Amino acid sequence: MRPLQNIVLGLASMNVFIMPLAHAEKADQDKPLILEAEKVSVNDVQQTYELNGKILLIKGTIVVTGEQGNIKVDPEGYQYVDMKGTPEEVASFRQKREGPANEFIQGRATDVDYNAKTELLILTGDASLKRLLNMQMLDQLHGWKIEYDDIKQYYRVSPPPDAKAEDLPLARAILSPRRKATLEK
Repeated sequence: MRPLQNIVLGLASMNVFIMPLAHAEKADQDKPLILEAEKVSVNDVQQTYELNGKILLIKGTIVVTGEQGNIKVDPEGYQYVDMKGTPEEVASFRQKREGPANEFIQGRATDVDYNAKTELLILTGDASLKRLLNMQMLDQLHGWKIEYDDIKQYYRVSPPPDAKAEDLPLARAILSPRRKATLEK
């Protein structure tokens, strides 16, 4: 591979660190888990749930949709959600962020994985993620895989494992400037 292609392919996997803003809504942890699906299978002993068909999961301000999903609850009560979409209907994730502003993180992808304990959201397969304030887009990312770490405050957009330099751009981001008023809560 030529040196320029190495540089360009390296840029396709981008990390974007954002200034500390609002975090995920902390009250979500204490809210009940509401599940709707065509089929729900619950194993109370192992604290696992299997969901199939037109899934709607609500926990406080968190809303997750998909066609096939699994939820595991750890002994501390944190949920680990794995949701899959279909070619016709992708999986989605939405959560209000902590603070007085009406700010949300919203994502869509073939697969949505969310770890409530580490507040890590991973969107895989034609993934898109938006940060919205009062329903106006502030940040928008698109790529094959997007990781959003709410605690460490960063986005990471990665290309597919078999990406080629001629497939670029593999990752795209539109990031709004951080204003002092936004940072002060």
